[in-house]
Amino acid sequence: MRLSSFLAVFRPALPLILGLSLGCSLSLLMVSWTQGDSEEVCSDDLSKGGLLQGSHAGKPPGVSGGDGNEDFQPRIVPYHKDPSKPHKKVLRTRYIHTELGIRERLLVGILSSRATLGTLGVAVNRTVAHRFHRTYFFTGLRSAKVPHGMSVVAHGDDRPVWLMYETVRHLHQYHGNEYDWFYLAQDDTYTQAERVMELVGHLSAGQDAYMGRAEEFIGGEERARYCHGGYGYLLSRSLLGRLQPHLDSCRNDILSVRPDEWLGRCIIDYLGLSCVEKHQEMTYRYFELQKNADPEREDSLQFRRAFSVHPVSEPMLMYRLHKRYSQIELDWTYAQIQQLQVQISNLSELTPDGKAGATWPIGVNPPFRPHTRFEVISWEYFTEDHVYACADGTPKCELRGAERADVGSVLEVAVERLNQRYQPQLRFRKRRLLNGYRRFDPTRGMEYLLDLALDAFTQKGHSQVIGKRVGLLRPLNAIEIIPMPYVTEATRVQVILPVTARDQDFIGNFLDAYASNALDARDNALLTLLFVYDPFDAQRVSQTDVFAGTKAMISEVEKRYSDVKVPWISVKTEVPSQVKLMDIISKKHPVDTLFFLASVWTEVNADFLNRCRMNAISNWQVFFPIHFQEYSPTLVYRDQQPSASSSSSSQALRDGRFDWHVFDEACFYNADYMAARTKMAADILDNEELLESMDVYDVFVRYSGLHVFRAVEPALVQKYVRRACNPRFSEDIYHRCVLSNLDGLASRSHLAMALFEQEQANST
Repeated sequence: MRLSSFLAVFRPALPLILGLSLGCSLSLLMVSWTQGDSEEVCSDDLSKGGLLQGSHAGKPPGVSGGDGNEDFQPRIVPYHKDPSKPHKKVLRTRYIHTELGIRERLLVGILSSRATLGTLGVAVNRTVAHRFHRTYFFTGLRSAKVPHGMSVVAHGDDRPVWLMYETVRHLHQYHGNEYDWFYLAQDDTYTQAERVMELVGHLSAGQDAYMGRAEEFIGGEERARYCHGGYGYLLSRSLLGRLQPHLDSCRNDILSVRPDEWLGRCIIDYLGLSCVEKHQEMTYRYFELQKNADPEREDSLQFRRAFSVHPVSEPMLMYRLHKRYSQIELDWTYAQIQQLQVQISNLSELTPDGKAGATWPIGVNPPFRPHTRFEVISWEYFTEDHVYACADGTPKCELRGAERADVGSVLEVAVERLNQRYQPQLRFRKRRLLNGYRRFDPTRGMEYLLDLALDAFTQKGHSQVIGKRVGLLRPLNAIEIIPMPYVTEATRVQVILPVTARDQDFIGNFLDAYASNALDARDNALLTLLFVYDPFDAQRVSQTDVFAGTKAMISEVEKRYSDVKVPWISVKTEVPSQVKLMDIISKKHPVDTLFFLASVWTEVNADFLNRCRMNAISNWQVFFPIHFQEYSPTLVYRDQQPSASSSSSSQALRDGRFDWHVFDEACFYNADYMAARTKMAADILDNEELLESMDVYDVFVRYSGLHVFRAVEPALVQKYVRRACNPRFSEDIYHRCVLSNLDGLASRSHLAMALFEQEQANST
């Protein structure tokens, strides 16, 4: 048994140290034990079972490789500039694959009808349609209600041959330049999406291909064959292009009641190409489902390797077939994982460290190795009911929701794997969890150490309570790529700057940075100031305006830049919460305005404004950057002045930290804020103090369905300042402000050095 090297450090004298692998999904829960003393270098047991027979390692069953003929040669297109013609600006395409002529691999068309679109069509859409890049459902007459989530194209005529004619014409006209292959099937066909995608991945689209189940024409006198529509068939892009000019002739001259037979006759008569089941050494495999067949009991090699199954008479049968083939693919994946683990284990003997160098679990990244003591990942202690490391800083909190379910799942899998390993000699039953430890390793996933009290039972019925330590890992395996809409960097940014009386000392630096980085650079950005008066200053504004100096600075900026106007708005409030201030600003701007909510310590620059435009997407995403806060120069440099090299751009982020406690800066569209604010209105009626207890970040998190994107922003650098925390705000906002001041003083090493020098001075 392969022992986990990092587990042995904690308790080397234990009689049993287990290494178990626990995945986030069902597939990784079945990663089994790997025997390290296998005599064979590469096991052939998988191939003997028939699942991988006729296929190469690492490929799905039924897909075989071969050396295809080279069907194209590189062609150099020379560029000649005509001096007699005026110069024109070159318009570049939005995406590089458009300019290079790169096409998607496969488009799928499902031939349906108004009667079966809501039954079999929906079943096809729910089982396999989402696994293809694009799937269209073609029908004659459109139903009164189109099923949700389906791309339906109605041709206006239910005649089968007419439907086929219009479908082929539609594919060439609208998608002929976008895809290399076209797969057509009926809605009573179940298709193995992964295998069809793997098949077209090994075929060259430069050759004419008409591939599927070859059928004889009625009468069977000629040797030519057509592809049966019930089992699906592939058409190459080149064939579709050559066939398009002859479609009208085929419609008028060829008589047939079967659409697949009509298409086959058209391809044979005008292109001289017959349907084939083997092309470029690749074979199209299919299975004919018998009447009243049970998919759970089908286990023949032909069924397991099939790309398509026909006929499927009802939607429930479609779902059962999908379940059966999903289980086949899952079993094949588990077998591949085990085979790869054995190969990795055997190959590790050839490395300098030998088998000891193979990390556990085999095939997963090794644990993170800290370079300094500050990079050490700490372990969290937990029991079955509590965890002793909470997000809010409290020492102990109750396990609830997903965290409680996670602990229960880990305990269940641990006992299950112990029983799988030692039955029938021993059988274990969990008595209780003695100690639990967990930590999140960003390079591999969540690691667990469990000290379990177990009831161990022998075959003779004897039992004993024993304690075992078990190690588990939940790997990072499902990486989600979030599709993002297309955005540009030409959007105008409306910078909103709230200013209170105590912030006036910093407004000069802000205006200088804004003038040099935005106004001098002619950046598409506008600034609006919001002067926040408390009730006392508001009463004396006619005699003494506390913001008179700031307004004078604004006038100087407007004089320096004659085409620039910096508007300002005066507001009177006792508690200047972000939500109250944004309510005022929001009403004075159009709904498509892009806001950047700033603070007086923010240094606006072009790099950040561009990222603000890119990361804030209307009706999709809001952006809350985490600025870089410099440490207190009094503690970092003490009696020394910062060197010129430390203030350069390459060293700008050296003496400071990213302040994740502060949510002052934000980029969002006015329409998104207004929508979230509307949903919040009902809660304000019940609790009027809600506006003072929340900031803009809370509004978007609680009352919008948008992506709230929060990430470090190196272009936002703030000088050290001790913030004045307003106790009138909510406890959470006030607590974050205090933590920001404490963490922003200096690093641990700087604080330790300051304390050391102070103690040295006191001792002398």
